[in-house]
Amino acid sequence: MDMQKRAEALHHTDTPHYNCAQATLIPFAEALGLDHQTMYRVAAQFGSGMRRGSVCGAVTGGLMALGLRGADNHTAAEFQRLFRERVGALDCAQLLQNAKERGDDRAAHCDRMVLTAVALVEELTGQEK
Repeated sequence: MDMQKRAEALHHTDTPHYNCAQATLIPFAEALGLDHQTMYRVAAQFGSGMRRGSVCGAVTGGLMALGLRGADNHTAAEFQRLFRERVGALDCAQLLQNAKERGDDRAAHCDRMVLTAVALVEELTGQEK
């Protein structure tokens, strides 16, 4: 299963719930043979913008995935720049407000954030499938 499909499958799992950070990070961690449950716990408090509307969980999960893939600071900065360019913001609260103003469904919006983050990690690390 490719990274985007795996991320989407996780994000659509109800029990247990996978937040955007978990759904973004875990496919990359699994590909490296890292323990699923440990990565689930590592990213647990990064959903919903660190549980306060701050940086989108898909962004934090993407940054963690970049770290796992050995990306440098320039690549992390480029990831953030491209994410903002493609979806309009980095903060969860602003992204959700923008989605609401467009009439977008929250679940579909969050799926798009996760898939955007996963695609960017693959693109920036040259490991697209």
